[in-house]
Amino acid sequence: MLCREVMNREVEYLSPQDTVLTAARTMRDSGVGFLPVCDSSRRVLGTLTDRDLAIRIVAENRHAATKVNEVMMPELVSCKPEDDLRHAQLLMGRNHKSRLVCLDTDGRLAGVISLSDIAKADSGGRALETLRRISGK
Repeated sequence: MLCREVMNREVEYLSPQDTVLTAARTMRDSGVGFLPVCDSSRRVLGTLTDRDLAIRIVAENRHAATKVNEVMMPELVSCKPEDDLRHAQLLMGRNHKSRLVCLDTDGRLAGVISLSDIAKADSGGRALETLRRISGK
């Protein structure tokens, strides 16, 4: 199975100049806890999670007008739509990530794969094994 077969193609994303308030509202309205941060050509610059908002904004009592680029995680773990899904699972486990961005051949956002996407497509316990690797257990 290939990554493109399970990835979510309709992905909301943020601009680095968006505020964390915009990020939180986008997450709420879209029902997600992870958003890529992209430039105007959809090149991924980093990611932001609901956990990032909790520990970098709420716990540090920062203002809701804080820009996303001040708190996003610039480290990127990614795959390509044509990669085998097992490769994505290996990356998730190795990097302890439950979500990956999929980049096209030009390095632009093509989609996102989450552990729940793998679970939906699971046919042999892959999701459970990936979860074990992510959690380190």
